[in-house]
Amino acid sequence: MPVPAVPRCPGRSLPRSGHSRRTAGARGSFCGGSRSAGGGRAVGPGARRGQASGRALDSLDRGRRGRIKQAGGRLRCSCRGGRGAEPPPGLAQMEPRSSGVAPGGVSVSAVLPAGGSGERLGGATPKQFCAVQGRPLVSYAVWAMERINWISDIIVVVSPENIETMKTIIEKYGHKRVTVVKGGITRHRSIFNGLKVFAEDEFSCHLLQKPEVVIIHDAVRPFVEEDIVSKVVMAAKEHGAAGAIRPLVSTVIASAADGCLDHSLERARYRASEMPQAFLFDIIYEAYQQCTDYDLDYGTECLHLALKYCKTNAKLVEGTADLWKVTYKQDLYAAESIIKDNLSQQVCVITNVKETLGQVGFLLPESLKSQVKVEAISISLSKNDSCLQNIISEQCYNFVCINDKRCAIQETQELVDMLEKSNIPLLYPVVLISVHLDSSENNSFSIGMEDLTTIKKFARETKKKNILVYGLLIQHKDPLLLQETVNSAAALIMALIKDRNPELIGQLLVA
Repeated sequence: MPVPAVPRCPGRSLPRSGHSRRTAGARGSFCGGSRSAGGGRAVGPGARRGQASGRALDSLDRGRRGRIKQAGGRLRCSCRGGRGAEPPPGLAQMEPRSSGVAPGGVSVSAVLPAGGSGERLGGATPKQFCAVQGRPLVSYAVWAMERINWISDIIVVVSPENIETMKTIIEKYGHKRVTVVKGGITRHRSIFNGLKVFAEDEFSCHLLQKPEVVIIHDAVRPFVEEDIVSKVVMAAKEHGAAGAIRPLVSTVIASAADGCLDHSLERARYRASEMPQAFLFDIIYEAYQQCTDYDLDYGTECLHLALKYCKTNAKLVEGTADLWKVTYKQDLYAAESIIKDNLSQQVCVITNVKETLGQVGFLLPESLKSQVKVEAISISLSKNDSCLQNIISEQCYNFVCINDKRCAIQETQELVDMLEKSNIPLLYPVVLISVHLDSSENNSFSIGMEDLTTIKKFARETKKKNILVYGLLIQHKDPLLLQETVNSAAALIMALIKDRNPELIGQLLVA
């Protein structure tokens, strides 16, 4: 289950999008294309007619792979089976599983504009395709919507040159219920294209069922909780339009023609408009139909369009601090830091049943518990233990294997095999730390160069599977210093888990 490499930002050059502030001509059209194997589909006039719209799929059913079935003349991807894996705890998308019932009983779909060029970010790669922990930013935003199983369809609008890139992302990361749409040259034109999938007669061959409420959310806002999405949807059902807001951080000022201060706004009276926003579909679609070219080319605020053209006053919903938008390069680093920190919240410590490991096998988890949630189990990895299988199915991303063998590659390989056989996609790098115990009385280094070479070779191979293998040697010759040594080992383990540095794989640290 290897996860494909994605360019870090700045990295391998991807085509720049056409989103600019220039005056546009004709409105953007949809692209032609076929459905990708992973559930994404590029829509176009060339597709077959008569396709019935699909029901919402539970994106959290990761226990079995989605299967492709033919329905009404085109391939549709469904995901069937029992309860599957959920993401690591702590990320914004990782709250309890959705109930499957939309707020207020309305039908809901989402449109994610993802056609920006990322000029403020710098570099050749648009920010939505920049990698955060090896995974493109847009994938996080799609998954945030996908995990809410009462959202029927997710429309991702990208620039024409990035359609194939987006379809590849959908396939590689197993996204479901996603339609890829060709964007326009500005943000509003792209959103309008996304809405047309539900309403334009010339595209009725796709027959995506028109939702009562449509969510609009930026593809570069990776952290959004279901709770705020639900609140915005409920407010839109009642008021016609709604959007998340946050307090202003800085005071807004206006400058005069000579570049000097003209006036400032009273910060307490104003709010920053954020995403997600939600609308009764008929209201926002009518607003876009009535838009002038100036609005489509230079406007940015969807709530304003609903007010200007449909006289709909949006309900403003106080949002959470994690709704921020990735705009500059430092925002990518901040997003990666958040994800790393949240991936570090749980670790599974595995010890063999041998008596020699008992003391360290107890002390090390206890030392780690002061910093992280610990699942400690004492088993032989050669056995198919249900407890360990359950931990893997919950997508724990950190494992510590304690053994007293000189070079325990075999035990580490068995855990790697278990991860692979679970068929659970590793959306983030897994950290696997093999802890070697050395209680010998001599002062010589207990692991030779041949063993170190074997560890490094093994680590390079597992890295291709998105598994980062590290080695840690605990030397506990003096029983009186055992607790201090274990504490040092715990500190090294937490550093490896939090940093997740692929440059250190195969290294053997000594505590």
